[in-house]
Amino acid sequence: MRVLLTGMSGTGKSALVRELRRRGHLAYDADDDGFSEPRADGRWGWRADAVADLLAAHSDGLLFFAGCSEEQSELPFDYRVLLTAPEPVLVERLQTRTGNAYGRAPAELSQVRADLAEVEPLLRRSADLVLTMTAPLSQVADRLIAEVAQGLDRGVHGRDRGRPPPL
Repeated sequence: MRVLLTGMSGTGKSALVRELRRRGHLAYDADDDGFSEPRADGRWGWRADAVADLLAAHSDGLLFFAGCSEEQSELPFDYRVLLTAPEPVLVERLQTRTGNAYGRAPAELSQVRADLAEVEPLLRRSADLVLTMTAPLSQVADRLIAEVAQGLDRGVHGRDRGRPPPL
């Protein structure tokens, strides 16, 4: 099963990928693992061909892929998970995180806030699972793995078994 972990900047996608890797799962981060590139308009997008190749190479087994880009709707993910957090939490994380400066500049923070209002509702409608990233990371990872395991055990995709309630 190819699982997309998506959400706005600052929700904790990269932290969740690190936790999944620590637990022995195959997990990729679009930004950290070279699947993102700058666009002509200054925003970032996925290298869709590289992501498609990765997904094709891992059509069996379990693969987690974290990121958010317009291209995600065109790619063959089996299960889509929206990671979310309240705006004040996102702003604090963006202003204090290390290793990635995105979101500190006023224009970037403004873009994140606009995306939260405009893009997150679209992601929510297409999500098989919504996880609020304010719980301890270990609990979020436990819930994610349990939900995905249920789908694997039943041999069905997320949308085939209904949407579980948000965490």
